[in-house]
Amino acid sequence: MRSLYLIRHAKSSWDHPGLRDFDRPLNSRGHRDAPQMALLLKNKGIRPNFIISSPAKRALTTAQYFAQTFGIAEENIAREEDIYEASTSDILRILRGLPDEAHTVFLFGHNPSLTDTVNHFSQEYISNIPTCGVAALVTDAEQWAELHQDNTRLMQCFFPKDVL
Repeated sequence: MRSLYLIRHAKSSWDHPGLRDFDRPLNSRGHRDAPQMALLLKNKGIRPNFIISSPAKRALTTAQYFAQTFGIAEENIAREEDIYEASTSDILRILRGLPDEAHTVFLFGHNPSLTDTVNHFSQEYISNIPTCGVAALVTDAEQWAELHQDNTRLMQCFFPKDVL
């Protein structure tokens, strides 16, 4: 059994309208929610053995908070440029290329691609994964390359407004 946690970046700041979208940092709520959501997962006994993130500042900062909570060095966060502005097919391609020794993966990214990817695997429609929301999926795939709708399902979601 493999576990996949799709995590939307924490709340970003709009204080600098001239800043490129890619470079937007977290706002104060984002800096508050990210470590709390990481701690929530840790307290549930969840531990990633692979972290991959969009290199966009808000996603990578969120991933860094989670890595710190789990005692994972920042340099062990894989950065994947294709997560930024990804389609569902881009996310699926990235997931199918994950290293097979990774059994619990945290992927940090953006909407709408994360919500669309969750809905690709879910029987229930999720209208929106909010900022710093976590969608937990499990798969029976022996290898990540075998990930598809028939062997992967949404188990649960953790949304900050519901759990913090």
